[in-house]
Amino acid sequence: MSVMNKTIIVFVNGKELSLDEGTTLTKFLRSFSIMPDERGVAVALDGEVVGKKAWETTFLVSGQKVEIVHAVQGG
Repeated sequence: MSVMNKTIIVFVNGKELSLDEGTTLTKFLRSFSIMPDERGVAVALDGEVVGKKAWETTFLVSGQKVEIVHAVQGG
C-alpha cells in the first residue's frame, strides 16, 4: 500500500509553488541551496520575519506567503 503525501500551495516571492505537507522552512530553503548558516538571507512568512533559529521547527502551511531576501554587497 502506497502512502501519498498531501500537497500545499505557498506563494514564494509572488510565485505559486506546490510543496509536500509537513515541509519545514529549513527543508524548503535547502531545496533552493540556501543553508541555515548562510549569511545575508532573511525569510518572512506572511510579513513576519522568521529568525534562523526557528527555521527547523517552522512548518509551511497552505496559502502562506513566503518572502526570501538575499543581501548583496557591491557598489
